[in-house]
Formats: sequence, structure tokens, C-alpha cells
Amino acid sequence: MELLKKIEEQREEILTVYQDLHNLPEKGWEEVKTAQYLKEALEKAGFQVITNVGNTTGVIGILKGKEPGPVFALRADMDALAFKINGEDVNIHACGHDANSTMVLMAALEIAKVGIKRGTLKIVFQPAEEVLGGAEAMLASGLLDDVEEMIGIHLRPIQEAKLGQATPALCHGSSYVVTAKLKGLASHGARPHLGINTVDAGAAVVNAVNAIKLNPSVPFSVKTTKFVAGGTAHNIIPDSADMVFDLRAQTNDAMEELIEKTRNAIENAAATVGAKAEVTIKGGVPGAEYDGEMVARAKQAIEAVLGKALDPIVTPGGEDFHYYSTKGKIKTAYIGLGADLEPGLHHPEMKFNLDALVNGTKIITYCIYQRLIA
Repeated sequence: MELLKKIEEQREEILTVYQDLHNLPEKGWEEVKTAQYLKEALEKAGFQVITNVGNTTGVIGILKGKEPGPVFALRADMDALAFKINGEDVNIHACGHDANSTMVLMAALEIAKVGIKRGTLKIVFQPAEEVLGGAEAMLASGLLDDVEEMIGIHLRPIQEAKLGQATPALCHGSSYVVTAKLKGLASHGARPHLGINTVDAGAAVVNAVNAIKLNPSVPFSVKTTKFVAGGTAHNIIPDSADMVFDLRAQTNDAMEELIEKTRNAIENAAATVGAKAEVTIKGGVPGAEYDGEMVARAKQAIEAVLGKALDPIVTPGGEDFHYYSTKGKIKTAYIGLGADLEPGLHHPEMKFNLDALVNGTKIITYCIYQRLIA
């Protein structure tokens, strides 16, 4: 297809845009320079651009066709990760959001050159995926209420997909964080019978949480990731403790069950030694819920570019993209793109083959073409 050949010719521009964004690593909610860069590029290409979406750094570009048709959106996340390296706080694009934004932007710019025939194209640059809240803020703005269909894309580690490979359905699981504050009764170590030891309560909680069972046909896990108790002296029976739990489940129904069982396990286990537990669901992200027709179209786009599409990839990682389908009721598909990415996502020295940027731009462009132009 002529459009895909033109993208191949844009390789150097794609790499330049990537390097520009790579050099602007900003934490969630602070993507000011990144948003400005993307805004200017979209405006120059002829998009109507809305900034500060939902009182955030979010950016939406809008391109309309002459004929009626669907409101189709592309979404990319913008934020980088914060690290402490050699005692210094630094931001690094260690999850590839600079790559995701590059591919979506370059696809948008290429489509703008030819225009869309029907419907509306919305380019959604979302903040704060890593710290959560970005997708919900974009939805809360109301500016995506008319969106019927949405495609997302993300680089994958080499263990999931190699360069030249891609899946039309990257199936993230649901991920939530639960915290618990245990309350007991302080006493002297010589008189433990007069107190309620929250270390004992916490130990009981760990065992109770580890004993949780769900239907084994659905992957899930719950584990204690933080347990802080004790005071200033070794002979004080501690009267408080703070605990944190990481919950994962491959389906949203399983996550609902897991959250309820975790709450019960914490409260009841603490009670076995007389302690009380205040349990808080800190938040998280839903699991993937895709539209079959959208996945089929994404598969066609991958096949048009790479010749073959991988089967759906099931990953225990979380992604707030899935709020667009579960909360926003938008039909979605999410492409996982092979890039020979090593040693892994969220590693400060993450590297990938930049040829993947061209592949991803082609795939996304084809998705737009088949829906709003062909």
C-alpha cells in the first residue's frame, strides 16, 4: 500500500521525533514539555488540539472527515518513570511511552497529509499511566464521550514478542493495591499478656492471605509486599503495624472476588489475636476487555505490515488503558509490538530495536486507513 511505503520513507523523521520525546522524560502529571511538543506537532499538521484535558497535561487532537462515520481514537501514554541512580533522582523513559507517543503521533501526521474520508479521528495523549489516574481523568473530562472505538499500542519485552512480531490483543490482568493498618495494645515485653502484639497479628494475616483460593483456571496472586511494625525500643509490644498487599487476577470478576477474600482474611486473621484491622482498597487497574471486531481489525493491520500476527498475549502486568473499555464503554483493542526489548520494561537501562517504531507506525496507520479512509 502506498501509504505504508511513505511511512518507510519517513524513518529518519520517526527516529528524530522519538529522540526528541526520549529527551523529555517527565513523571506522571508533570508531562508539560512533552504535551507542548505533541500539541505543536498536531497543530502544524492541521488538527484541532485541546490541551489541559481534565485539568491535566492530557492532549487530544481532532481531525474530521466530510462524510458521517465512527469516532475512532488512538491512545498513547506520555509519562516516564522516576529512579534514584547514584543518589540522584532522575526520570527515564524505561517503559517505552516515548516510543508509544512517537508511533501514534507519526501515524496521525501521515494520515493528516491525505485526510480522512469519514467520521472523526481523535489522537489521545494521556498522562500518568504509571502512577494511575490518567485514563480516568481523560474520561472524566467528557471529551471522549463520543468515542466509539479506540486502539492502543505498547512495546513488549523480548520474552513476549521479538522484532517483526505483534499481537492484536495484549491481555493485561487486573492489578490492585490493598493496605491494612493493624491496631493492637502496647505493653512491656516482660508482660506480653497485657498487650496485643501487632507483629503476631501481622504474621497471622500473612498466613491467611497466602491461604486464599480462587478458581485455579484463572491466574491470580496475592502477596504481602510491606510489613512495618515496632517502635523505638526492643522491649515494647507494638500496638500498630502497616501492611501492603499486591493483588493480581486475569479477569475483573476474579479480582472482585480476590479483593473481598483479601479483606476478610486480613480482618479475621487480625482478630484471632485480638487486633483490629482497617483495610483500604488503594486502587488499581481493570483487566483487559476487548471487542472482537476491533481485535480482528488490529490483526488485519498487523498482517498487512508484518505478514502474520501473534496469538493474544496474556501478561500479568497492569495497564490503565482498560478503563476506556470498562468505564468508558469504548470498543477497544491493544497492540503489543515486538521490539527485541531488553532487559525488560521498567529497567533503567531498557533498550529496544528502533526499527520497531517504523513497524508500529505502519500498523497504527493501517488501522486508521481501514476504518476512516478505505
